[in-house]
Amino acid sequence: MKQIIDLDAYPLDQPGTAAWDALVARAKVGLAQDGLFNFAGFMRPEALADTLAHVHPRMETESFHHSRWHNIYFKDDVPGLSADDPALKKVETANHTLCHDQLRGTALDKLYQWPEFATFLAAVMDRPQLYTMDDALAGINVLEYRADEALNWHFDRSIFTTTLLLQEPTQGGVFEYAQDLRSADNPNHAGISALLDGRIEPTRLPQTAGTLNVFLGVNTAHRVSTVRGAQSRIVAVLSHYPTPGHRFSESEQMGFFGRVA
Repeated sequence: MKQIIDLDAYPLDQPGTAAWDALVARAKVGLAQDGLFNFAGFMRPEALADTLAHVHPRMETESFHHSRWHNIYFKDDVPGLSADDPALKKVETANHTLCHDQLRGTALDKLYQWPEFATFLAAVMDRPQLYTMDDALAGINVLEYRADEALNWHFDRSIFTTTLLLQEPTQGGVFEYAQDLRSADNPNHAGISALLDGRIEPTRLPQTAGTLNVFLGVNTAHRVSTVRGAQSRIVAVLSHYPTPGHRFSESEQMGFFGRVA
């Protein structure tokens, strides 16, 4: 694993040691204060280059072009909101997707299957254990955002999201978020309307290729701004769950990936 990630800076291979405990504590501070943490330079440059050499040609010939209009909730009906409420304003998301079965044997696949990676994430999230998905398509996805494409405003379904940036775009493609815009007790529809109308300035988080990011997105609205220029934004999403055997339904696979495993 030392050929894939910088274990000197990020000793995920040493659970229970002082260095590992300090890294867990550092990540927890980031989650508590900012709702996220970044590990810049997590993936080594050589592994990054090998991964992109695998991804680039497959993106051109095998990827699923997923374009859809949606509101921030990804729901057609939200209790307490009329159909024309500004909090339900539709936005467009478009990207190109590779699935886990198209990434077997890559550095991403090896990282995802490495038990110490899940052990570290579980410790950061105060979970006894986390598990990889039992899904041929959904465990790892690589998403490409090309010129004029974006991941638009939304809330996540999962408690946390783990991403690894593989390629920075020429322009745009910046991760932006409005931390804790809603809560379990306050849906804050007015605040969501203000964000969608541009009356709330989001926090911008520039990232460099090779950065690992873990983000709490259930109540924090977030997006990736529109990509500009010749070079696209490419990011990997690595999904873990607190129980084993998690998989997408056939309708979810078809919706996200355009095919069924």
